[in-house]
Amino acid sequence: MARSNYQFKKHQKEMDKKKKKEEKKQSKLEKKAAETDQTEKDPIPSVEDQQA
Repeated sequence: MARSNYQFKKHQKEMDKKKKKEEKKQSKLEKKAAETDQTEKDPIPSVEDQQA
């Protein structure tokens, strides 16, 4: 019977986790950048601007 290579599977699993975490980080950065761009185009007036 063939034996499983547990170290290889563990390493692959860790690499998959790192890749997924990195993709999630990039996604959050892109979302934040898009949100920043949107607020720069349509700034929300602050309370001070409304009272002036």
